[in-house]
Amino acid sequence: MKDMVRRPLFKKIPANNGFTLIEIMMVMVLVLIILGVSTIFFANRLPSENLNAAGREMSAMLRFARLLAKDSGEPHSVFIDLDAGRYGVAGVQTRTIPRGITVKITDPLQGDIVRGQYSIIFNESGGVASGRITLAGEKKMLYIDLDPVLGAIVLRS
Repeated sequence: MKDMVRRPLFKKIPANNGFTLIEIMMVMVLVLIILGVSTIFFANRLPSENLNAAGREMSAMLRFARLLAKDSGEPHSVFIDLDAGRYGVAGVQTRTIPRGITVKITDPLQGDIVRGQYSIIFNESGGVASGRITLAGEKKMLYIDLDPVLGAIVLRS
């Protein structure tokens, strides 16, 4: 046993291993540049996503009113107040149109409507008069078409 060599429990770390302050700062600068570029990318996508969400919500509200009319056997209407920026099923639910989104309604008899209040009436069978709702953002437009034959609500870009 005397011949056994004693080994140290801990190995000494040479003084020249590790990162220098310059290397750490370079990595931090690269991370900040990547974060800055990704923030710009996501900030540019946000208005488009708000428009998509508003289009889905409005078309869902129209489908909901159609379903209520068919189930109850009574007419139901969706109002769109273009001046106040609100829409909803009369007497049931109301939503706000997000900022930066403009709404235009195209009625076959009245033409383009951009001010005031407009009602879309679903009859007892779920049918609706034809028309189009146009939602416009900064760079994109969505269309909600009302089909008078089927009573369908079609959202397209």
